[in-house]
Amino acid sequence: MAEQKITTQSWILLGLLSLIWGGSFFFIAVGVKELPAILVVFARVAIAAAILLPIHFIVQGALPRDARTWISCLGMAILNNALPFTAISYGETVISSGLAAVVNATSPMFGALFMALFQVEGLTTRKVIALVLGFVGVVVLSLGSLTGNAAILGILACTFGSVCYGLSAPWSKKRLIGIPPITTATCQLVCSSAIMAVVAFVFSTPSQYLNVSAHVWAALIGLAAISTSLAYLIFFRILNTAGPSFTILVTMLVPVSAIILGVAFLGEVLTLNEVIGALIIGLALIIIDGRLVRRIGLKLT
Repeated sequence: MAEQKITTQSWILLGLLSLIWGGSFFFIAVGVKELPAILVVFARVAIAAAILLPIHFIVQGALPRDARTWISCLGMAILNNALPFTAISYGETVISSGLAAVVNATSPMFGALFMALFQVEGLTTRKVIALVLGFVGVVVLSLGSLTGNAAILGILACTFGSVCYGLSAPWSKKRLIGIPPITTATCQLVCSSAIMAVVAFVFSTPSQYLNVSAHVWAALIGLAAISTSLAYLIFFRILNTAGPSFTILVTMLVPVSAIILGVAFLGEVLTLNEVIGALIIGLALIIIDGRLVRRIGLKLT
């Protein structure tokens, strides 16, 4: 992998990616109204793979044949697609898209933790403080949902998705060296499609696709084409140039667009606990990012 450097272009791409992934929570919320989470995820990765395959052949050529690339992409398919997509989609069957996005914003904290555990990056005092604050933020979010066990399960499911995203950070740092972004995105989605095809036929009924409305199909196509295919081309471009610790910060920005879309088009309402929890998680992310901390003169290593 080339020398990793955070540039103005990296920040522009990160902002664009946050808008695109904020929309994914909206698309998922529409999809799970008529389909189980498994079928939403299967459609998402399968359509996205079908879009990227011809692009890969035109831009990059044939898919790689070496085992290392496919094993690396299989790991990303599990940690970055199959498990978190399914967990978050299930979570959105019982909690709002905005809340799901806020919980997903804990991903950088888990990323920092796993990067340290796998000895990829050190766990500094600043990162420990951020991890504790992130945990407190999720707890506060959960307190607003104590009236129903289903909502608690939804929050836990989305938190599990964040854990998976966190695990993907050290995996990508160690395994994706030298693999072109478009190859990583395409091979990852091909592997995800194979995994979710088995899961869909074993644990669900794919014939349900025949009964969904046009607006759900529009949401699924938007989820696959924009929030997955396009998003992963941008994601792996940033990952290749700026590194996983910077790239995973996108989840700090995602809740803003997700909440706006949820309130504007889905009639979702933010509770006080969700606002406070989001602010705590946002503070944790500011601390883990470190720039503002250094600017105001705090000496947190």
